[in-house]
Parts: sequence; structure tokens; C-alpha cells
Amino acid sequence: MESKTKNIILTTLTNVSRFVLAAVFVFSGFVKANDPLGFQYKLGDYAIAFGVADWFSDAMLLFATIALAALEFTLGVYLFFGINRRLTSWVVTLLMGVMTPLTLYLALENPVSDCGCFGDAIVLTNWQTFGKNVVLSIAAVVVLCMRNRMFRVVTRRSEWLVSVNTLLYVIILSYYSLLHLPVFDFRPYHIGASIPEGMEVPEGAQMPVYETLFIMEKDGERKEFALVDYPDSTWTYVDRKTVVKTKGYEPPIHDFALLRMADGEDVTEQVLADEGYTFLLVAHQLEKADDSYSDLLNELYDYCQKYGYAFYGLTASTEEVVEHWLDRTGGEYSFCNVDGITLKTMVRSNPGLMLLKHGVVLNKWADGDIPDEYQLTSTLEQLPLAQGHVQGKGLKVATCILWFVIPLMLISLLDRLYFFHKRKQQGQLIKTEDEDNINPLIK
Repeated sequence: MESKTKNIILTTLTNVSRFVLAAVFVFSGFVKANDPLGFQYKLGDYAIAFGVADWFSDAMLLFATIALAALEFTLGVYLFFGINRRLTSWVVTLLMGVMTPLTLYLALENPVSDCGCFGDAIVLTNWQTFGKNVVLSIAAVVVLCMRNRMFRVVTRRSEWLVSVNTLLYVIILSYYSLLHLPVFDFRPYHIGASIPEGMEVPEGAQMPVYETLFIMEKDGERKEFALVDYPDSTWTYVDRKTVVKTKGYEPPIHDFALLRMADGEDVTEQVLADEGYTFLLVAHQLEKADDSYSDLLNELYDYCQKYGYAFYGLTASTEEVVEHWLDRTGGEYSFCNVDGITLKTMVRSNPGLMLLKHGVVLNKWADGDIPDEYQLTSTLEQLPLAQGHVQGKGLKVATCILWFVIPLMLISLLDRLYFFHKRKQQGQLIKTEDEDNINPLIK
């Protein structure tokens, strides 16, 4: 009786641990694949914090992001279905064995504000991340030691179907998010969001104190300088960032400020209070922006001029880079200087496009989806692209699940049909051989 009770307890513990790990790994891998550029930026922050930014190109960081997303998502699916239990449990345990000490270091030294393991969907502090990894490490050890107690959800013959479907799913999701925009936008600039409301601070709340740091380069060396310590002209401007000196209530949107480059005027309130439509061309690094869509942007600017809509370019690049862009593309629109992190948060594309009305985000586009003359056939009031349609998260979740489940069901059905066909052929072959072996006299 005791052994039976013990067996039930250990089996339950193993499978609960297995499903907890599966849920976390699937979710973590999914949010990375959903927003690969976002985690690429986070990896860039890590590289800067550890002083190895020059070792990795953007392409390398992006590849690492997609590879990690595919690994985490696949491990989660393998745990859920009970596929290759020995290898899966070992890989999960080794991964947690690396990540847990690393997150302890991050919690102690705090080189970056958060780990970014769940992207913008769930933001954890470094200590919260370490605590989460301790729990997951314990669960991983339990699964490793008692992996034979994990029951299978699919047969061995179907494991390859789940594996192929899983890998294709996560890679296609990453590719789609890169070409367009994340399916799920967890940032404060999502479609339907009001920027002024996101900037509001509750009455009586303690305000944080910020400091702007300028990243400068000289003779291949990069350093950060505060405004009061701004170096001489021998240093080259690279980027800037805003850091919190004193913590306080931080609204979801706290660094949205538009300074027009032509005259230095702050046009933030003018843009947010405008009851008309405003297009914002967002390019955090204009020198790296794809200019193959410049003709579309110029046509869009002409459209705005025709109907009286505002159009601004937003960038964190220098005036020289802006002038070079305008000369190269023939653009006539004006640019505003905006914090680079803010621009990366606004649109996951370089360049990207955002449409506002009275400070509300009506629509967003990646560079390959910029509206063309066939879409801009009338005033924005009469066009669907300016209606601010927001698809429900429940519907999006259902769609993403179905995109994984339906191909899996179809592939499984084809595999089963092929299996029955082979069995039928084998049965006919055995029957034919039996008939050939019958005594001719009996025939």
C-alpha cells in the first residue's frame, strides 16, 4: 500500500514538474519568436554591459535570438508531449544549470534592469528572475531523476511529426514578425493605446529622477558621459540612453519627447493634441534604415500634404545622417530627435510607420507594409487603415494555437493514412505469397 501511494506521489510530482517546465519554456520561446527584434535589443544591452558589444553584429544577435526561441519552444513542446525524455530532460537541466547562476550574477550586479526572458509580456526584476530559475531548476532535476515516470502524449512513431511541425512553426513565426510586426504587441505603443494617457502620473505619486547618458566613441573606445561631462569634439556621438537615478512611479510612457531638428522646438504637445491625423516615420538608426521604400514614403508625404495631415520623421541619429538620408531619398519632410530606446519601443522596424490621431495609435506598419497609392485612394476618414481596428487577444491566441495544431493534425492524418496503406500492401503481399505456396493439386 505504501509503495503504491509513493508511486502515485512520485509520478504526480514528476508530471506536474514536467508540465510547469513545458509551460514556461513554450511561453518563453513563443514571446521571443513573436518579437525577435525586441530580444535582439536585449542581447545588445547584455553585450554592452559586459563590454563585448564589438564582438557581435546585429545579424549574429538576431540569429542567436531566433535559435534560442526555437530551442526553448521545442524543449517545451518535447516536455509536454513526452518526446525523447532522456535527451530533453538532460538539455533542460543543463540549460537551467547555466541560467540560474547567470541570473544570480545579474541580480547581484544589476548590469541590465531586467533579464528580458519573457520580453515585454511579463517584465521581471533580476531577483524575480533568479527566484523563478531556482524553482525551475528544482523541477528540472525532478524530471531528470524520474523521467521514466513521464507518460507519453504521442506515440514514438508520431514524434518526428511533432518535431518537424514545432520547428517550422517557431521559425515561420519569427520570420513573419521580422517581415511585418509582432503578432502580440505588449508595449505601451500598441494599436489602440493613448500616448497621453500612458504618460499620466497619479496625483501624489513620487516622481523618478532620470539622467541622460551619451554614448561616445574615440579611437575605438566607447564611454558614457552625462550632460555635465559632455566631452569635446574629438569624441564621436554614437547613441544616448536614459537611466533612472532615483526610483519612483514610472508611467508606461515616460520618455516620449519630440524635438524638431530644424529649430529645436518641442512639438510633443502639438503632435499629441492634434485632432487630425499624424504620420510618424520611426527610424532609431537612420544610417541603417532600408531606403528601398523611400519612394513610398515620399508618396505618403505628398498624400499628407494634399489632405493636410502632419508627417514627421523621428530618429536618434545625428543631423548629418538625417541630411544624408534626405539627399539620398529626396525626402522633404522634417525630422525630430527622439530617444533611441523610445523609437525601438514604438515600432519594431527600421524604418517603421505609425499613425496617430489625438495621441491615439490608430495603426502601425513595418517598412515592407507601408501604405501605397492603391491603399491611399481617399481621405483617411474613409479608409479602413485609419479606423483603429484592434483584434482581440483571445482571438489572436486561438489563431496562434490553431496554426500549430491544424498542421499537426493534417500531418498526423497523412501519416496514419500512409501507415494503413503500407499495412494493407503488406497484407496483400502476404496473402499472395500464401496463395503461391498452395499445393498445385489442391488448386
